[in-house]
Amino acid sequence: MSTVNTVTEQLTRAGQVIEHDSFAIIDAEVGPHTYTEGQWPIVRRMIHANADFDFNGLTDFHADAVEAGVQAMLKGGTPVVADVEMICSGLSQPRLGHFGMKPHQFISDPDVIETAKAEDTTRAVQAMRKAHRLGLLDNAIIGIGNAPTALIEVVRLIREEGVKPALVVGMPVGFVSAAESKDLMAELTDVPWIVIRGRKGGSTLVVATLHALLSLAEARQKAAP
Repeated sequence: MSTVNTVTEQLTRAGQVIEHDSFAIIDAEVGPHTYTEGQWPIVRRMIHANADFDFNGLTDFHADAVEAGVQAMLKGGTPVVADVEMICSGLSQPRLGHFGMKPHQFISDPDVIETAKAEDTTRAVQAMRKAHRLGLLDNAIIGIGNAPTALIEVVRLIREEGVKPALVVGMPVGFVSAAESKDLMAELTDVPWIVIRGRKGGSTLVVATLHALLSLAEARQKAAP
């Protein structure tokens, strides 16, 4: 499998071969799907991250999601706001740095914890509110892989306070409100989103999605005249 990408590839030739061979196996075993040429590399990388073919079908896209994500990255300097530190730790700093992007998360900030206790809400809710106060959510890529309450709060901020992210990657995992939070996100038409329907999800899937978008953005960048 050949590629023009350099920044968003594995750092060694051996690593590249393993990853490309894995993608080829997924392509051979996945069976039929209805994803577009832009969407499939994202779903394939998600399957690769968890060895779970259920994401062929569970993954759902707003019609503008892939292009919105790629354009946000090509713009340069677009913040990534995550619900948990795990997403920030999992993202490749060189890949983000190539596009001048920086990840942010506030889940463990003392003021977030204090306000969550005082208002009897979750830290995830208060972390999203803090990101909004700091002006980080508009035109940002928001990645939520752990906390359904964070995604529900993002939907509220969009609906009630006019927040306008470039893209929301909503993939919280769990049994309480996880499926419902993603269904709420998918009701929105004016903000692009990528979600995993049902209970499955997780920070690993958000990282895989963003890495796939970074790869698509670099390919677009390389192809530009």
